[in-house]
Amino acid sequence: MVRILYMIYLWLFFVPIFVVLTILTALTVIIGCLLGGERFFAYYPGMIWSRLACYLALCPVHVKGRENINRKKSYVFVANHQGAFDIFLIYGFLGVPIKWVMKAGIAKIPFVGAACRAAGFIFVDNSTPKAAARSVVEAEHCLKNGASVVVFPEGSRTYTGKMVRFKKGAYQMAADQHLPIIPITLNGPFDVLPIGSLNLRRHCMEMVIHPAISTDGMDVSHKGLQEMAKVTQEIIASSLWEKYK
Repeated sequence: MVRILYMIYLWLFFVPIFVVLTILTALTVIIGCLLGGERFFAYYPGMIWSRLACYLALCPVHVKGRENINRKKSYVFVANHQGAFDIFLIYGFLGVPIKWVMKAGIAKIPFVGAACRAAGFIFVDNSTPKAAARSVVEAEHCLKNGASVVVFPEGSRTYTGKMVRFKKGAYQMAADQHLPIIPITLNGPFDVLPIGSLNLRRHCMEMVIHPAISTDGMDVSHKGLQEMAKVTQEIIASSLWEKYK
């Protein structure tokens, strides 16, 4: 009975309001950034939109470890990728301005793609090694301008709730710019909306922000970058709920 009531609430209340909020947020970001307010409009409208998405979906959010972030520094944040609500969880509750490194396909979403471009987010094109390398260069340009970026090193959402092997692109960025890496553990988004599903479910979500890892003196060879990827994946795994391990 509770599930039926929730589905009625979703389709009669959540979905219409979310669509309107998404369009309004996208237009606000586009116009604000075009008028020269990228520093403000690339973050705050999206942050509010993300929080409202979680609240309207009736999904409680718990955050641990915000004290591990120095708001005056730039970071490369790396997180496991459980589902679509990962975006809302990080964007809404991390507490610092960020740029996203995201799949090129998102650029095709009406309003959202244009807003992401206006905000200076980086679209990753993995069609060829050359295109992928160009995406890393674009992300590093954002880092040079004092921004922090968020990367999902798995590359795509999990199909099982469990992590797959991390790729090394995020670690190359961090090493090239001598920026610390902060691993983030996400729990719950897989249960809210997993890949391939439109069946939104009410579920609590948790974000654990781990202490920063320095990249000073890091081995930037292929082996060294993969080792750093392995280390951060183990840190993220340490705070996963048991069913995701």
